Amino acid sequence: MGGTWGVPGPGRAVARAREVAVRGAAWGRDYAWIAGAQARALLHPPDPRTLVTGHRAPVVLLPGIYETWPVMATLARSLHDAGHPVHVVPALGRNHRPLDASARLVARRLASLDLTGAVLVAHSKGGLIGKLVLGAPDGPPAAVGTRTGRAVGLVAVNTPFAGSAYARWFPVRAVRALSPRDRQVLALAREVAVHARVWSVHARFDPHVPDGSWLAGAVNVRLPLDGHFRVLDDPRVHAVVLDAVEQLGGPAGDPAPDR
Repeated sequence: MGGTWGVPGPGRAVARAREVAVRGAAWGRDYAWIAGAQARALLHPPDPRTLVTGHRAPVVLLPGIYETWPVMATLARSLHDAGHPVHVVPALGRNHRPLDASARLVARRLASLDLTGAVLVAHSKGGLIGKLVLGAPDGPPAAVGTRTGRAVGLVAVNTPFAGSAYARWFPVRAVRALSPRDRQVLALAREVAVHARVWSVHARFDPHVPDGSWLAGAVNVRLPLDGHFRVLDDPRVHAVVLDAVEQLGGPAGDPAPDR
């Protein structure tokens, strides 16, 4: 009997080849989806003003690097349909700035909208920005994690909280800044005080975050999905994000239920 765990060597090789093929196909579908989503965002951008009404906890969208908010449009509509006013941060643009600069832009947007009790809903790099915002970069530390703070929680989808090993090899500085060795990523990883206000929702296989998105002290939800981008369109992700927003923010003006 060859191999380990009682599995013959040839059997393991076949299983591994099948896994590689499945993941390769998932990677291809992922890139096809994001290419289409980015094209739609450019050619037929949705109007964010249609999403700002609602009676429940406000939501602020934080897309990933080189993304604009319409990539998260179906998720935004699901949140809005559930009664949450959904806001965007136009100043982020294509989200290529350093994390601290981006966090300041988000904090200013929260202040300009005069939001309180908002939940940040983020994808990928947006989750790192959101975590910085929870740390109140432009506000009093006492506001962090309280119901009177402008942002009270973060729901992050496929966020590389410990960085992405692939980022360090990328030729563009904005992407290399997401490396596990980057100074800001390392410093942010040491800031654990806000983890209790974070939900990390992640796919079982994320081709862009090979080490996963698990975050100690947060609520971690791993879904049986593959991909980094395409999961944003999946109803199962929408359901978990909606649950997380309701847990973190609760109805506007009301305390959130205990987990």
